[in-house]
Amino acid sequence: MAESDVVAADLTPAPGWEPVRPFPGLASTESFVSGGGAADRTRVTYYRAQESDHLFATVWFGPGSEGPPESVHGGAIAAVLDEAMGGVCWMNGHPVVGARIAINYLHMTPLGFGGRVESWIENIEGRKIFIKSRLTDASGKAHAEGDALFIKLQPETIEKMDRARRAR
Repeated sequence: MAESDVVAADLTPAPGWEPVRPFPGLASTESFVSGGGAADRTRVTYYRAQESDHLFATVWFGPGSEGPPESVHGGAIAAVLDEAMGGVCWMNGHPVVGARIAINYLHMTPLGFGGRVESWIENIEGRKIFIKSRLTDASGKAHAEGDALFIKLQPETIEKMDRARRAR
């Protein structure tokens, strides 16, 4: 992949999107998907639009995300949608972990792909939170869609996880 392919991807947020950190209060800002160590795999920046509870993101898939020749690995796409679906919950005050995630791959996604992700909460039933997500290209064509069940964590579990992370 040439450096020009990196520059060619349009990662401009949509008008009205404001940068957001969807996982507030966590000790670490690193992540397998969106942390600094993922720079050759994926680059993800999260946003929130005013008066919306949806989480938006710009995403780029680099050479470290290759699966089929010259195409993005399905696991890389799933990881981005997984993080975005969890992120929309955390951003809206629901600390969660994933219980079930399903991804529908609609089109082959080429390396160097720059697109957008949108995630939203469909329904909440007690501690169960049902989420949807979509990866689209610049024209709005969906490349993948996800739906998931996440479970809201108890406060003592969150504290225990955060203590363990800080101790590393």
